[in-house]
Amino acid sequence: MATKSNNNALRFINCYNQIEQALKLQNNLKPNLSYTETIRMAARNNTIVRKYEDVLIDYGRLRNSIVHSSSDNHVIADPHDDVVAKYENITSLICTPPLAINTVCVKDVKCVEATTSLKEVMINMYKSGFSNYPVYHNGMLVGVANAGKLTRLLGQKLYNKEDLSTIYDMPIGDLVKNTMQDNFYAIVDKNTTLDKVLNLFTENRRLLMVLITEKGTLIEMPIGIIAVADILDINKVLDNYD
Repeated sequence: MATKSNNNALRFINCYNQIEQALKLQNNLKPNLSYTETIRMAARNNTIVRKYEDVLIDYGRLRNSIVHSSSDNHVIADPHDDVVAKYENITSLICTPPLAINTVCVKDVKCVEATTSLKEVMINMYKSGFSNYPVYHNGMLVGVANAGKLTRLLGQKLYNKEDLSTIYDMPIGDLVKNTMQDNFYAIVDKNTTLDKVLNLFTENRRLLMVLITEKGTLIEMPIGIIAVADILDINKVLDNYD
């Protein structure tokens, strides 16, 4: 009959095995790579692994103590309940992370045609409360109208004492193509996990938003959007995920 200690040990070892296997598959790592080396290498491009890197390595050492110091009837190293629960939580995050589309993203994405005037876009932003409007021309994404960037553009023209009457009537498509091509947005498909979205924001400090489409292409309408302001909520979801 399995004791509580044996049960905790088995659960702990199961987490170890699942994480090692998942990370090797996800990162195309060699099968003979050690657990610690797997964690170190996966941490380079996996936000979750990077966050828990030291914990995962410590748990790897504990697993070795359990395996090397146990028999069928006696476990010398007994993982505590809270340690096992934490390891299982991290395992879920790594092996079955939540999809971005099912968590913090805004699904009511406001889009505009490239021919829409700047004036109309800014009025729509004020009325809707949305700060980002994907801009499409003939069914293809040509850029994103961002409230902050548009405000800075207007401020620059005011500072230079330029006449604003003409810019208000300019097509938003011309403005986003001429002044906003600086990689401040990214496009991903509907199967992208939340941790990968967080990693995009981490890798590109200029990134303001991530658009989600069915297949992650420019010729699809967005089904969700995640802004840089959502990072706090992303971390909350990941911290409480099980």
